[in-house]
Amino acid sequence: MIGPNGSGKTTLLEVLLGLLPVASGTVRILGQLPGETDAIAYVPQDCTAAAGSALCARDMVALGLTGTSWGFRRTTAAQWKRIEETMRAVDAFDMIDHRLATLSGGQRQRVAIAQALVSEPKLLLLDEPLANLDLRNQREVISLLDRLNSTLGVTIIMVAHDLNPLLRVLDGAVYLLDGHAHYDTLNGVVDDALLTHLYGTPLHVVRTVQGDLFVRGE
Repeated sequence: MIGPNGSGKTTLLEVLLGLLPVASGTVRILGQLPGETDAIAYVPQDCTAAAGSALCARDMVALGLTGTSWGFRRTTAAQWKRIEETMRAVDAFDMIDHRLATLSGGQRQRVAIAQALVSEPKLLLLDEPLANLDLRNQREVISLLDRLNSTLGVTIIMVAHDLNPLLRVLDGAVYLLDGHAHYDTLNGVVDDALLTHLYGTPLHVVRTVQGDLFVRGE
């Protein structure tokens, strides 16, 4: 999901999650009204920052199973097993007992993704998961999401400002333009005129002789 600042990307995510009502019409997601399905998971921006420095990665992921329960409830052996399996799936098992404060930005992002995936959702929403990550960690997170999409069959929608790191894995994009949400395939979105109009600054699509694709400004 792409668009300039203030175009409504986070607002659209909140509508999909059932946190904001629509002014008119009806929204359905996975065949149900927003907020009526447990099949959606959400990774907000820097979600581990509010968890506290003393919390360990294992407990953070456990909140994905028990965090919505009222009162105190012990995590069962089956749930701990599910937590460990999920952390292995995101290549974070080696940090399972580490405190969040000791982890790098890329490692914390893996823990956040594990927390979202532990409930086995059908749709995963991420709000700028690449923000504040260096290039290596951006590539690792993108490769992880691409693998999870293919192996687990989970649909992934992520908000991003820079398309370039995502071009090798994208199959399409939602773009917010002139107050409306639009969807197109990768070839339809990665277009000079559209991106220039979208961001209000001249942008050009470059294709190399090796077939690589990237977007650059003037």
